[in-house]
Amino acid sequence: MDRLQSMRVFQQVVEEGGFAAAARKLDLAPAVVTRLVSDLEKHLGVRLLQRTTRSLSLTQAGEAYLDRLRTILSDIDDADAMVQSQTREMSGTVRVLAPPVAATHMLASAIIGFQRTYPGVRVDVHVEDSPDPAVHEYDLAVLTSTANVDSNVIARPIILSYAVFCASPDYLKRHGEPGRPEELQRHRCLRLRSPSVRLGPMRLLDPTDQDRMLELDVPAVMTANHTDTLLRATLEGGGISSQPIDLLAPLLKAGSLQRVLAPWITARLSLVAALPSRQYMPARTRAFLDYLLEHVRSSIQGLDVDMPQP
Repeated sequence: MDRLQSMRVFQQVVEEGGFAAAARKLDLAPAVVTRLVSDLEKHLGVRLLQRTTRSLSLTQAGEAYLDRLRTILSDIDDADAMVQSQTREMSGTVRVLAPPVAATHMLASAIIGFQRTYPGVRVDVHVEDSPDPAVHEYDLAVLTSTANVDSNVIARPIILSYAVFCASPDYLKRHGEPGRPEELQRHRCLRLRSPSVRLGPMRLLDPTDQDRMLELDVPAVMTANHTDTLLRATLEGGGISSQPIDLLAPLLKAGSLQRVLAPWITARLSLVAALPSRQYMPARTRAFLDYLLEHVRSSIQGLDVDMPQP
């Protein structure tokens, strides 16, 4: 039995959700995939998968084995990549986890630019907004400061930012520009809400006055738990919303949106790149992280946003 191949096949069966799908992914006959997994179970002396005609699930032993297996196979791939990078063009896959807003407005454009420099590197992006991200299943995870990660994770700051009020020129032409925070109560406001949380007063901070805080009851004509939905409504002239300044950067530069009520902000924000705690980081992952940081730096040039020092 080729134990390494059996391990890879077992992992693929779990990730694809079945033997037939794994066989197609690996370009193997279904019978070969079934045999390799059976050989692995026989070698270990334990059942890894519960099989029925309609479903496939991991046993308790299978879950524990797969957890260790992912790290082992990833380390083997990293060792191969380290040696191969000495003799050929950088290649392989960088698996990235990111929340929706970061994936859309930061990662997508960064990946296109990165692959112009490194065309042999594939980037696999998984978009998920979870309070408990599975960082160890990815090469790199872009996370907000509110995400829960364990102490073994290495976190590298990407950007320190803040959220500001904005509106389209068309909206401001029709409704005027608010001069004071209290005037928001007479405007059409678009507000972000958290799932299962009742919309409360809006909290404003004045960074020019030691973050002096002001709380206002601001009625909303539209609420959503999705930043991009509110951003699109703002661009269409629907009202005033609060958005991260780094997300707004290209829209402000193009004149599609205008900042209002400066210097007031609604929150301080940060993004970090979380890396599994490993002694060796693949060259492709390091290259992608370095490119991502430079991409963010160039996109916010000219704005009052902090970039952490390397």
